[in-house]
Amino acid sequence: MGLTKRIIPCIDVDLDENGEAAVYTGVNFENLEHTGDPVEMARQYNEAGADEFVFLDITASAEGRETMLDTVSRVADQVFIPLTVGGGIRTAADVRETLRAGADKVSINTGALMNPDLVNEGAASFGSQCIVISLDARRRFDEQGEHYARVDGESCWFECTVKGGREGTGVDAVAWAQEAEERGAGELFVNSIDADGTKEGYDVPLTRAVCESTGTPVIASSGCGGPEDVHEVFTDAGADAALAASIFHFGEYTVDDVKTYLDERSVSVRR
Repeated sequence: MGLTKRIIPCIDVDLDENGEAAVYTGVNFENLEHTGDPVEMARQYNEAGADEFVFLDITASAEGRETMLDTVSRVADQVFIPLTVGGGIRTAADVRETLRAGADKVSINTGALMNPDLVNEGAASFGSQCIVISLDARRRFDEQGEHYARVDGESCWFECTVKGGREGTGVDAVAWAQEAEERGAGELFVNSIDADGTKEGYDVPLTRAVCESTGTPVIASSGCGGPEDVHEVFTDAGADAALAASIFHFGEYTVDDVKTYLDERSVSVRR
C-alpha cells in the first residue's frame, strides 16, 4: 500500500475595511467574497478531521506588508494538525517569526522567486520539512517555456506568477519546481491561477507535469468542485495531497465526505 493521501482545507485571509483579518473566497483571485473568521474556521476544520490546514495571507506580498502573525498565532492555538502559513514571507527572519507564531511550515512564492537562495537558507536553518514552495502557475500557449504539456489538443507551458497571480515572471513552473527541489524544498504547492475558484477540477496537466518532473511531495490546489476532482488529481496526476476551500467553506462537502469517497475507490486516506 502506498502512502496515504492528505486532504487539506485552506483559508485565504485578507484585512477587511476595519483592518481585521477575515477569510475571503473568489474566482481567479478576484471578486472576493467575505466567508468567515479565520480562527473559528481553523477550529472547525481541526475538529472535522482535516489532515493539515493552510493559512494564506493573500495580499501580503502584493501590498509589501508583513504576514498577520497575531492572527496566525490565534489560529495555531486552535489546530493540532500541521499548519502551513504563506504570504509576505521574504527572508529567513520572516520564516523564523512565522514558525515562532505557531506555523509548522511556511509557503513561499514571491520571496523565493526573487531570491532563490532563500530556499537553501530556509532548508538549512529550519529543515526541508518546513519549506513549502508555492508555484502560482498559469497556462501560456506560446514558445517561451521550457517544459510543455498537451492541454485540449494544444501545447502549453506553465508560467510562475507573483502577487496573487497578478504578475507573470517568465519563469517556467516545472523548471522552477526542479530547482526548488534541488535547493532543499520539502514540498511543492501547485496552485493553478486558471482553475482558482472555478470548481471545474484541478489543473491535472499542470499537476502531472510537476509530479513527473520531481520527487518532492506535491500538494494540488485550485479548482476543486467535489470528491471526484480529488480522486482525479490523485490517480491521474499523482498528487500526494489535495487542497480545497470553497467546497468545504460553503458546506457542499465535508472532509469526511471526501475521504469516504476516496476510501470506497481504494485510495488510501488517513482516518
